[in-house]
Amino acid sequence: MLYLSGQDIRAVGLDWPTLVESLESAVRIIDSGDYAQPVKPYLRYKNPHNRIIAMPAYVGGDVNAAGIKWISSFPDNIEAGLPRAHSIIVLNDPITGQPSAFLNSSLPSIVRTASISGLMIRHLLQARSLERIHLGIIGWGPIGQYHLQMAATLYGERIERVRIFDIKGVDLSGVPPLYRDRMEVSETWADVYRHSNICITCTVSDHRYIDIPPAKGSLLLNVSLRDYKPEALASVKAIIVDDWDEVCRENTDIERLHLEQGLTRAGTQRITDVVSRSSLTEFAVDEPIFFCPMGMAVFDIATAVYYVKKAREKGIGTELE
Repeated sequence: MLYLSGQDIRAVGLDWPTLVESLESAVRIIDSGDYAQPVKPYLRYKNPHNRIIAMPAYVGGDVNAAGIKWISSFPDNIEAGLPRAHSIIVLNDPITGQPSAFLNSSLPSIVRTASISGLMIRHLLQARSLERIHLGIIGWGPIGQYHLQMAATLYGERIERVRIFDIKGVDLSGVPPLYRDRMEVSETWADVYRHSNICITCTVSDHRYIDIPPAKGSLLLNVSLRDYKPEALASVKAIIVDDWDEVCRENTDIERLHLEQGLTRAGTQRITDVVSRSSLTEFAVDEPIFFCPMGMAVFDIATAVYYVKKAREKGIGTELE
C-alpha cells in the first residue's frame, strides 16, 4: 500500500478548485445512494472531554473506495503545545478489501472541512447575487487559517473585508501581503459576527457564547458545532445539515435546537438538496442560512482518494508491502 506522511501530503499541495469539485461529486454520489456510511461511534475514556472517533465509509461512483478515518480530539493538548487533533485514514480496495493506502496526517481532515465550506459558499453565490464578501472567522487555529486560504483562493476577488477573532489572539504574520491589508483583528466575537455576511466559527469553545440573531442574508458556517445558544437561531428557517442522524447528537447546536426549540429532521435540508436541487433558492434573499456539518466519512474517503491519486501521479510517498 502507499504510505503518505504529512510531509508527503503537503508536497502534493492544495488545489482548492479541484478539492471542492471532488466533494461536490461526492455529494452527488451520496444523493444517488451509491454509498455506505454507518453512524460514527465516539470512544471516550477517563477524561470525558477527549474523544477518538471512528469514521468508516464506502463511496461508489468515480471514487470507488472504502476506508476509515480514525481521528482523536484532545482539547487539552493545546496547553501542552501539541495539536488538538490527530488523524489517520486507511483506504481499502473495494473489491478485495486489501489496504491500499495509509495517510498519516490531520491535513486531509482539515482540507475536507474547509472544502465543504467552500462548496456551501459556491452554492450561496449561485443562489444569491452577493457581490462583496465580508468574511468573518471566529477561531484562528489550523481550521480557521485553512478556511481563509480556501476562501482567498476561490473567492478572493469578491472578498472586501476579513475580520478575525480568537480569544487567545491572532497572529497574521503567515497571511500573504496581498490579503493582509483587507484584514482586521477584532476585539470581540460579536464585532466579527455582526459585520460579516459569511461567518465561520472554528473554535474549540467549551460553552456556547453566540446569543444574538444573525445578520439578514448571512451564511453561518458552524464548523465547530457548539457555538450558538438556541435562542440566537430560533427564527432561522434555512437550516442545512450534512446528515441529520449524525449531527443531531453529541450536544451539537442542532441537538440543542431539537431539544429546546423543537427543530425536526423535516425542518432542515441536507447538503444533497443544496447541491443536487439548488434548494437555497427556496429561501428569501434576506433569510440567514445556518449550515451545521458533523463531518461525513464519505467526504474524508473522497479527499483521501484525491491525495493518493495525485501522490501516485507525482511519485510521492512510500510503497509498503
